Amino acid sequence: MNTPANRARAAVAASGWLALAATLLPGGSPLRWVPVLLFVCLGPGLALLHPQPRGLRPGARLESFALAAPLSLSLAALTATVLFLIGGFSVPAFLVPLAVLTTVAALLPGLPLPAATRGAVEPDGAASFLSRERGPGGGR
Repeated sequence: MNTPANRARAAVAASGWLALAATLLPGGSPLRWVPVLLFVCLGPGLALLHPQPRGLRPGARLESFALAAPLSLSLAALTATVLFLIGGFSVPAFLVPLAVLTTVAALLPGLPLPAATRGAVEPDGAASFLSRERGPGGGR
């Protein structure tokens, strides 16, 4: 099916390979570093978190997008550390594992985020700490 979710997943999967191809451009060009920076900062995290099988409540969309950046940067740091420890760090050697991970993750359903998929409505009978009546003196 050609749904917006599938197109978004395909774009995320292709983003790593686009970033790798951008490294062939002359050094210092924004056309080289912008795709690499965007991919490293967001690509793997977006592939792992989106789309959610049951969808997200409206407030959780921003939260899950914000979680994608630290998740991506953590995976990038782990990849770079391993490459430095084995003495094989280079930009292509760094981007290829991240691009492979992103492509594979984009083919799978997003990691479950149960708190993000629950409704924002409190169950019947549940009282918020803000709605409780305070006794004399304002204490508990």
